[in-house]
Amino acid sequence: MTDTGSAVGSGLRPAFVAARARLGLVGSLFALAAAGWWWTVRAMRGMDNGPWTTLGTFGWFLGIWVVMMAAMMFPSVAPTVALYSRMSRSTSLPVGFVSGYLATWAAAGVVAFTIGSALSRGAGGDLAWDRAGHAIAGATLVAAAIYELTPLKDVCLGKCRSPLGTLLASWRDGWSGAFRMGARNGVWCVGCCWALMASLFALGVMSVTWMAVVAGLVALEKTLPWRRVATHATTVILVALGVLVLVAPAALPGLTMPGEIPAMILMTS
Repeated sequence: MTDTGSAVGSGLRPAFVAARARLGLVGSLFALAAAGWWWTVRAMRGMDNGPWTTLGTFGWFLGIWVVMMAAMMFPSVAPTVALYSRMSRSTSLPVGFVSGYLATWAAAGVVAFTIGSALSRGAGGDLAWDRAGHAIAGATLVAAAIYELTPLKDVCLGKCRSPLGTLLASWRDGWSGAFRMGARNGVWCVGCCWALMASLFALGVMSVTWMAVVAGLVALEKTLPWRRVATHATTVILVALGVLVLVAPAALPGLTMPGEIPAMILMTS
């Protein structure tokens, strides 16, 4: 009995250590997210000029964007990272996985900056709030709501909510493999959330309030047990926000009307 008890104890010990390592990994992701929120609140103080806030220089925006994505996405991607850690039986490879995930979101930020800058240059003053700006913002929110109900959204959300099959199908060994798998997971995440991020631009990309609202919607969609309920609730919220922006933007709590408060001068270097 003593030998059997010792064998069982020695067998449980590695499992306990691995479970504790995964718990520490998830805790680290939440801690990084909290640090990202703290830094973002400080960095974006006074920056919110409402919908279609000026993005600033490329380097400045990309830096802000990556920290924002870490703050917003790390809590919801933590279960996937923990699953990968368990499957890889490694405490270092998840770092590569998370790096690949963030790299995909950084690439999405480059695309967002490019599109935003091109629209700003091409439309000139037509994007002003007192011209077409409020209509475009409202239409963007309604379009995001429609995307919530599309098959592509459903597929991408399914990959994010049930990552086991995706991880097995795309398994690659080593640190480079971890990076590639993280990047692949990031692609599904971008496919799931890009419309919500477009909504953030329509509400004020430098607004910590709307950033928190969008992050909450992302977390609900990815973690709430009732998947359809979460998706439909997000759709209703986006439609309501879009209608309010179109017909009564002043009635929307937390929305900074462009021109109300001068935006802080953005860094140029």
